Amino acid sequence: FNRGDVDAVFAYRKREDVAQHLFDGPMTHETATEVVGLRAGQSTLSGDGDKIFLAVELREPHAMVGEVSLIWRDVANRQGEIGYIFNPVHHGNGYATEAALALLELGFEGLGLHRIYARCAAANSASWRVMERLGMRREAHLREHIFVKGGWDEELIYAILEDEWRARYR
Repeated sequence: FNRGDVDAVFAYRKREDVAQHLFDGPMTHETATEVVGLRAGQSTLSGDGDKIFLAVELREPHAMVGEVSLIWRDVANRQGEIGYIFNPVHHGNGYATEAALALLELGFEGLGLHRIYARCAAANSASWRVMERLGMRREAHLREHIFVKGGWDEELIYAILEDEWRARYR
């Protein structure tokens, strides 16, 4: 991320259809500016809870279409979490799958992780379909696990193990 990404982030994070699947609401331009500033400074992983956020850009035309994240959840047990948010204008082009696959490679090859998981709102079928395309398996359906935005949220958890990833992609 760099400071020039603020308008692109704001373009999709201000949208209600994006915020409906996130814990926070639509972002203001000011909040998007703060978030991009924070994400620009998160570029290394060295311990529990460290995270990196990467902007996803098209080669041609050069435009930001979304973002991905990798969180090192547990160093001792070699666990990580991936996430992604994309501008709905660019849904259906395979960008989330391609970017998330790169994160799996970073986690397994770069960090030596044993297990990587991802979470999404149960109602977010586009997100869990990406996880399934990546070869991740559904491990849990957390029903009414947290009260957010005036209602109970349901969450799905998907994961893939290093040996499963290697058998599929290496």
